[in-house]
Amino acid sequence: MPISSNAFVRSTALLLLVGFLALAGIVGTTIWLVEQNQSWFDQTTESRIARAATVNLRHALQEAETGQRGFLLTQDEAYLEPYLRSAPEIPAMIEQLLTALVPYPEAADEVTLLREDVANKLSELAATIDMVREGRVADAVAVVRTDRGKQAMDEARTLFDSLITDADERIIEGIQNQRNATQALRWVTIVGAFVIFAVVGGSAWTVIIYTRELALARREVDEANAGLEARVRERTSDLGRANEEIQRFAYIVTHDLRAPLVNIMGFTSELETSVGQLEGYMADRQDDGDPKFAEAKLAATEDLPEAITFIRAATRKMDSLINAILKISREGRRQLRPETLDLKDIANNTVASVQHQVVENGGSVTVDVHVPRFVSDKLSLEQVLGNLLDNAVKYQQPDRPLHVTLRGKQAAANRIEIEVEDNGRGIAAADHERVFELFRRAGVQTQPGEGIGLAHVRTMVRSLGGDITLRSELGVGTTFTIILPRDLRHYLGSQTA
Repeated sequence: MPISSNAFVRSTALLLLVGFLALAGIVGTTIWLVEQNQSWFDQTTESRIARAATVNLRHALQEAETGQRGFLLTQDEAYLEPYLRSAPEIPAMIEQLLTALVPYPEAADEVTLLREDVANKLSELAATIDMVREGRVADAVAVVRTDRGKQAMDEARTLFDSLITDADERIIEGIQNQRNATQALRWVTIVGAFVIFAVVGGSAWTVIIYTRELALARREVDEANAGLEARVRERTSDLGRANEEIQRFAYIVTHDLRAPLVNIMGFTSELETSVGQLEGYMADRQDDGDPKFAEAKLAATEDLPEAITFIRAATRKMDSLINAILKISREGRRQLRPETLDLKDIANNTVASVQHQVVENGGSVTVDVHVPRFVSDKLSLEQVLGNLLDNAVKYQQPDRPLHVTLRGKQAAANRIEIEVEDNGRGIAAADHERVFELFRRAGVQTQPGEGIGLAHVRTMVRSLGGDITLRSELGVGTTFTIILPRDLRHYLGSQTA
């Protein structure tokens, strides 16, 4: 089943969430188990330290007792060496044992009893040794036979055994708990790794499926684009042929219209001559009171001349329109000639043709061009700029001097931008697109014209592979913006392809 973009995002987000939770669980559990393991390790270490302190104390006490017995039997100071070595260390060993058993307050009573038994045993050992040194061996043996020392030693051994047993139990418990924590950590790692592998596998599978579908969709788009390009080329070819047919039709129609128009204009001239003769004849005759003569005289002297005037105006209008259509038709059929141009030179030459008209009214024309040399059709570009400058002069605001600025700069996508800005009477917002239509004019018509100038300009600009737009505010001024390719040959090549 295809995976949509939303499904891919949701599934990826879910897998990432599961992976994050799994990783967080693994990290959290691992930290907790490590802390537990450390706790059991510390307990085991403390128990081993306490056991070692207990064993050392027991061994020292036994060494002291052994030295005392050998000395009683032999009265030889050499046998007293174990006693002399161990007895001074026993108090410090008791303190070490107390320190080791601090984490286990339940052993405090046993340690107290052990301290007393050890003190009693040491007291008995020291007393008997002193008696033997004084030569009172029988008294020393009598003290030993009272079993006071033996009872203290037996009670101490019992306490030693109890402390060692407790320490061993704690050590065994700590080792077992460490083993359990290690086993739990192993299982957490295994399960977490399985979950992470599952998440990674699921993510990889989702990405592979989605990537495969993207590749399939891209191939389909490429195939569609290939077909679309073929259709576009076909439609462009059809459109080009249709445009050629329209231009040819316009040329034929205007050419065929001109013949009857010329006849009408010729017959109108003859009619005008005849009317002039008739008007002179009627003017010389005296009015004899005949109503029909008065009507004929009125028709010859007023009605017919007025009608001929209207006919002449209409034929002149029709002639100018036919000339305009022929001009656009010829422009559409003209072969463009790409050549390397300097926009600044073209702008200066075009401005020079209208400079005197602007300056004599106190105005100015500024050229501000920063464009490197480019390739285009010189004649078309000169006609475009000339039409725009002529419009600026024609439609200037009467109450202020005209100021025109012609700018040129580089634009994005390897294009150039040309602006023609004036402070003329401006164009209403509703007429911004209308002024580019054929035979359409905007605003109050104070200047003669047929409404083909800007339509012709747009036709030429588009034939150069560009476009023209305007910004204008009524009563403020107008700015025409032309965008052209830097190399006309590339555009013509793409059109041919």
